[in-house]
Amino acid sequence: MDARLNYFASPTAGKAFKHFLSAGKALKESALPASTQELVSLRVSQINGCAVCIDMHTKEAAAAGETAVRLALVGAWREATVFTEAERAALELAEQGTRVADAAGGVGDEAWARAARHYDEEQLTALVILIAFMNTANRLNIIAQQPAGDYQVGQYH
Repeated sequence: MDARLNYFASPTAGKAFKHFLSAGKALKESALPASTQELVSLRVSQINGCAVCIDMHTKEAAAAGETAVRLALVGAWREATVFTEAERAALELAEQGTRVADAAGGVGDEAWARAARHYDEEQLTALVILIAFMNTANRLNIIAQQPAGDYQVGQYH
């Protein structure tokens, strides 16, 4: 499978991605725990069906020490006992923030309150931006049909 677009060969994409990747770097350096960032990135990508991002975030999380069990259970986090209450709140916020069209009401007050109990304002800000960032990355990859499977840990950092 070949991608429809080669973003790395495009001058326009090069200019835009310089800023986009800079935003990603700022998120990585934020106060939001790295493990939470990878779990949220993976869950958003699973919902959107973005194989490239699922490949990337599964490998990045594993390289950072995430367990195979937790990675396998991200898609069923509600029934899994391996996630902290804070991680569960972040995953719920990620799902509601990703499924805005499906949910019709966007992010509910209860989901927001659960997240706010576990994360301070700076962390919540990073979490919201991460959810939006991942939805954008997913769409860029899905629209261009970027093939997955060859990602190497640290490739885009």
